[in-house]
Amino acid sequence: MSTYQQLDAWIDQHFDEQVRFLQALVQVPTDTPPGNNAPHAERTAALIQAWGFEAEKHAVPAAEVQAYGMESITNLIVRRPYGDGGKTIALNAHGDVVPPGEGWTHDPYGAEIEGGAMYGRATAVSKSDFSTFTFAVRALEAVARPAKGAIELHFTYDEEFGGILGPGWLLAQGLTKPDLMIAAGFSYEVVTAHNGCLQMEVTVHGRMAHAAVPHTGVDALQGAVAIMNALYAENQQYSQVTSQVPGIKHPYLNIGRIEGGTNTNVIPGKVVLKLDRRMIPEENPAEVEARIRTVIAEAVAQFNQQRGYTGEDAVRVDIKRLLLANAMTPLAGNQPLVDAIQQHGEAVFGARPPAVGTPLYTDVRLYVERGIPGVIYGAGPRTVLESHAKRADERVQLEDLRRATKVVARALHDLLT
Repeated sequence: MSTYQQLDAWIDQHFDEQVRFLQALVQVPTDTPPGNNAPHAERTAALIQAWGFEAEKHAVPAAEVQAYGMESITNLIVRRPYGDGGKTIALNAHGDVVPPGEGWTHDPYGAEIEGGAMYGRATAVSKSDFSTFTFAVRALEAVARPAKGAIELHFTYDEEFGGILGPGWLLAQGLTKPDLMIAAGFSYEVVTAHNGCLQMEVTVHGRMAHAAVPHTGVDALQGAVAIMNALYAENQQYSQVTSQVPGIKHPYLNIGRIEGGTNTNVIPGKVVLKLDRRMIPEENPAEVEARIRTVIAEAVAQFNQQRGYTGEDAVRVDIKRLLLANAMTPLAGNQPLVDAIQQHGEAVFGARPPAVGTPLYTDVRLYVERGIPGVIYGAGPRTVLESHAKRADERVQLEDLRRATKVVARALHDLLT
């Protein structure tokens, strides 16, 4: 029996245990917001200790976390050294997730199994890869422990807000500097590039008034509508800006949250919009942000002019950047990662996973920005839509979980020998 077959067999023999591990992780909520993620880190550390994996607990200072808009973050590093020389490979997955939302037919934190799939928030993105990476490493050490190099498991808790206090914090503190890295992803492609993301908060100020005498107020909601129309018109133009990266099409903009007003019978005095602008790798983030600010300013100026609003009667806006995540572009050193995953993806799944870009943004960019070649690969379906990530009834097919674990274990064996 070849080493690869032995790795596969070990994973098959321990797969029920792997499924139970993932269920235990899914059953600890990590809704972000509010972002109280430390309990999940503690639970993860306790579970993996049973297998001899000692997790370093790196708690981000509370004041820093709260100023960031979350409640608690404890990032974990599990170091597995094998001998002098060789490369250090990091495997990163994030535990923070968006709240479940509505429309579920399964308990979002029940980790129920039905029809060969596990349902629950983060089953696909990306608590699944806490288990993929952990059991791939366990299989490697049981069957073909490397003689040199090292593996690090990075379990972090700030992907939804951008990663700065997750892997970004570990890297900035000098706690890790691997040679290569693999981040949580899906099973049918190797992602080598991804979009950037700009998120902004736009506060539109008017003046409240009684709805019976609307002329005595300045309607902030009408001003917000003018801004939204301008932004959506801008979004229509983005389809003409195409990317050369396979898997990435063009930029786009979404207004994902609107809040404001006081009551039904009151002219709104303040409305807040939150927008998300996805940037293709070819775009310059500073230019993108400047253009968004210009579009908003021009829409407000036109709105005020049309209604004759001046001075204190004018609608005004405050604009705050919430997030700027740069796009990920491939580093030349990522080819060994791509080759190993493609080779074993084809052997295990029966089809060679293509190397492509994705319109998502991820934590991998934070490693790549520091010169650490990385790719995205893990347990999941062909598309985000299939996974129901960030929607009701998120799920992962258990067979994808099993096979992705085999691919990662095989790839690690090649990369460390």
